[in-house]
Amino acid sequence: MSDKLKRRFEKAAAQGNQRLVVDYLWFLSQNKKYWMIPILAILLLIGFLVILGGSSAGAFIYTMF
Repeated sequence: MSDKLKRRFEKAAAQGNQRLVVDYLWFLSQNKKYWMIPILAILLLIGFLVILGGSSAGAFIYTMF
């Protein structure tokens, strides 16, 4: 691996996950894929409920449903 490519790779890795969100929002705006936003929101909500279901807050979640 060349030194220039290695530095570029390390720089991209240092940017973290924030860049992923920015790239995803750019993709949605450029390709007019606005219908994907509700799908992503529902998947995040389900993931959040699964994480809370495994904790002590799970007893409170089960009473809501």
